[in-house]
Amino acid sequence: MTTPDIVPDIAAAAAAAGLACTALSLRRRGRAILSDVTLSLRQGELVCLVGPNGAGKSSLIRCLDGLWRPGGGTVAVEGRPLHSLSREAVARLIAYVPQAAGETMALSVAEMVALGRAPHRHRESATERAGRVAAALARFGLGAMAERAFDELSGGERQRVLLARAFVQDARYLLLDEPTSALDLRHQLDALQIVRGLVDELGVGVMVAIHDLAAAARFADRIVLLSAGQVQTEGAWQDVLTPDHIRTAFGVEVTVGSADGLPYIIPAAVA
Repeated sequence: MTTPDIVPDIAAAAAAAGLACTALSLRRRGRAILSDVTLSLRQGELVCLVGPNGAGKSSLIRCLDGLWRPGGGTVAVEGRPLHSLSREAVARLIAYVPQAAGETMALSVAEMVALGRAPHRHRESATERAGRVAAALARFGLGAMAERAFDELSGGERQRVLLARAFVQDARYLLLDEPTSALDLRHQLDALQIVRGLVDELGVGVMVAIHDLAAAARFADRIVLLSAGQVQTEGAWQDVLTPDHIRTAFGVEVTVGSADGLPYIIPAAVA
């Protein structure tokens, strides 16, 4: 008996499993950060993590990328325990954009973006790598500053470089921790439209930790509301971002609605 048709079925099942955590818990410096968190991210969807400061959004993203090992529960990518994979193997599957760049080593913008190709360094030529980097610079509007020093850029410009670096990594799952926090209004919209395009055009699975609830409502396929290290609720924005849920999580009274198809959430008073 031959089984050539089984391999695609196995691959499809693995992809359907996506990036997921089950009953995840985390303690840092003796303090409970996450408790019994179960959620998933699949290819071709954009999930926004929302919640007040200290809810655990950044910590959850670090666990999903394997940067932090949870104290309980599991994290798996396409059916494989994350901790069983090498960092290089993880990087071919998952790209992560932190809130801040950290050490830059005085690299140019082009060199910073090229770091995203590191997981593929044994699989492509220098010419191929340069072409991928050039395409990423163009997509994020960074071509004119390719030779500028990264550490001389503004905060917003740095964030765009980090997004380009994650994009060029060619991962199936992209984890973004407050990617628009340092961007002006135009570049916030531009960045989120680019991210939405990665989902729709390339089938990437994207999870974004974000404070802007209206932007989350506009761009997300699904919203996960974290509060005190637990998932309070998740689903479509109309079901998650209700005045009652926002009051419970944030302690704020809000008005929620939409105009011309665009959602809005207006804070009115401290609850």
